[in-house]
Amino acid sequence: MSELRKTISVPALIAIGAAGVIGSSWLYLGSEFFADFGAGGTILGFIIATALAACVALAYSALANRMPRAGGEIVYAVVAGNSFLGFIVGWLLIGAYASMVAFYVTATGRLLSTVWPELNSVALYSVGGETIFLPIIAIGFALTLIVLAMNWFGAEFSSRAQLMLFSIMVIFAAAVVVAGFARGSFDNFWPMFDSASETSPVVSTLSFVLPAFSFLTGFGVVAILAEEARASAKRIGQIVVLSVVLAGAFYTIVLLATAWLLPWEEIAGMTNGTIEAFDVAGMPLLSTAAFLIGALGIVTTFIAVFSASSRLMFALARIELLPPMLHKLDSKTGTPRNALLFTTGIGLVLGLLGPGALVWFLNTIGVFIAIVWAVTVWAYYRLRSQGGLGPQPSRSWTTLLPAVGGIASVVIVFAALIPASPMSLRWPFEYLIFIGWIALGVVLYFRSPRRMPRTDVLRSLLGDYYDRQFGQTDSPTPPVEDHPVR
Repeated sequence: MSELRKTISVPALIAIGAAGVIGSSWLYLGSEFFADFGAGGTILGFIIATALAACVALAYSALANRMPRAGGEIVYAVVAGNSFLGFIVGWLLIGAYASMVAFYVTATGRLLSTVWPELNSVALYSVGGETIFLPIIAIGFALTLIVLAMNWFGAEFSSRAQLMLFSIMVIFAAAVVVAGFARGSFDNFWPMFDSASETSPVVSTLSFVLPAFSFLTGFGVVAILAEEARASAKRIGQIVVLSVVLAGAFYTIVLLATAWLLPWEEIAGMTNGTIEAFDVAGMPLLSTAAFLIGALGIVTTFIAVFSASSRLMFALARIELLPPMLHKLDSKTGTPRNALLFTTGIGLVLGLLGPGALVWFLNTIGVFIAIVWAVTVWAYYRLRSQGGLGPQPSRSWTTLLPAVGGIASVVIVFAALIPASPMSLRWPFEYLIFIGWIALGVVLYFRSPRRMPRTDVLRSLLGDYYDRQFGQTDSPTPPVEDHPVR
């Protein structure tokens, strides 16, 4: 049985989780947030979204505590459901993370082009109304190969790099926050809603919760990489929740400091949010620091989703639901190099489409992730009812919190799929991508060998944790045969 090596330290795992959530677009979209939802709607919306995401993370925490194995959500779905459900979950996550990898192929160069416009030269072609420039693609390809190299020799090096980059982000963020509160005023933030707006503060806040929810995806990376962590199962579960809280606090405090610095209505009329606000306030160094937070956010998220995508492929190949070559580990480093190469290939090919087309993929990511969240919450309650999560308090209000997050996930799915909804996917491309990706996954599943009996599937997924999960009389007994859907 192929086992991944435990090389990720606890601090590095925290950095992978938190920095894997924090991206870059929120920094310059702050102006748009303030204009559409008010400073109050933005800040309070992020706080509510963080609380809801933390509710989902509680389910992840309990499951990771019991089953800290590569693949995370795949493992939970297979154990609580069947191989088909596990494959669909893994396939949706691969689609989400691979799309994010492809997006960052061009996002890095585009962010740098805001400082160096000369990068927008040597036009190659246009897709989706966006022109693809050679320097932008070259920067993206170089970054992708660098991230591949960081992962090529094992998770230890890439996780250490992630910890270092996240530490730098925190230092820059601390400088921005201190300066914002020191130079700003409460009067700039208050009143935090536009009194002339026809939209009530409650509606403005709740309207931002769904978009804010999408900015908190990525904490599942901790569960996906759990097998490689040098930490107890209990600590891994705690880190899942901590990642959400840290990322949500990061967003909220930086945006609050931005609204404190200048009248938020003035910032709402700007183009680049926090980055521009500090420049207008006469603090170009802090504006540069905010820009660097965004640049580092791209790299740290890139590292996290790149690693996660390869481990998802590894987990599915481990139970014969993807080609066995993706399950092969390098004898010296213990790294799934074929899965890393496949992730690189997908990222580079899709990255050539440019942001004009990739925005269609990105808008479906929220739906993919929300479905996975809902399934994971279901798996939590399913296994808990069967005793598969060990002794549980019979009457604890905390057991209801994952349900709150699960309901919010279902709401996101319906809000995206119902055409009349203001949050709906754009017709026809985004609906076609959503339907097409799921259909392709179903075809691949039924063309996979699927020769392993369910008991062997569980042993392969859980490793040494198989006996812990099923070797006790109060734990659910794995059926001899798989579920009807095969």
